[in-house]
Amino acid sequence: MKPRSIWDAQYLCSRHLPLFNINTIVALMNKKKLYECTVIVNGGLEDAAIETAMTEAKSVITGNGCDIDNVLEVGRRKMAYPIGKQTIGYYAHIEFLAEPAAIAPIEKSFRYDENILRFLIVQLSTPLLEMRKRVEKYSVVIGSPEDQSGEDQQNAGDE
Repeated sequence: MKPRSIWDAQYLCSRHLPLFNINTIVALMNKKKLYECTVIVNGGLEDAAIETAMTEAKSVITGNGCDIDNVLEVGRRKMAYPIGKQTIGYYAHIEFLAEPAAIAPIEKSFRYDENILRFLIVQLSTPLLEMRKRVEKYSVVIGSPEDQSGEDQQNAGDE
């Protein structure tokens, strides 16, 4: 059983006293982990308002003791279905290091922010990070020189 709160830690210590120490469990819970947050901001806002909403989202994350590693702002996209009568959203992915206890206040802040339509915070596991590295290593970006050479070979084969 993996402890999720201090009460779980106390339960484990009371049930399995020789196996677990409260300090060990609290240390495991306070270890920083890598998270990714995908945020959809109301795309109907002006650029300045979107920039303010993104700055506010980043400040909420850093204000809870997290360290932001990477921010990828995808931009405005048409959503698959309307969310709150909005059909266009501004998408952004934020990778950050945080303690598990810091996630709940971040989610609470995002939930009450009226400019954020949707958000999802996911812990990035080791297998997922390894898969990302393999994809980056072996993938070909569309429009890159490697991609152009593949099109030239196809065109030469057609002639």
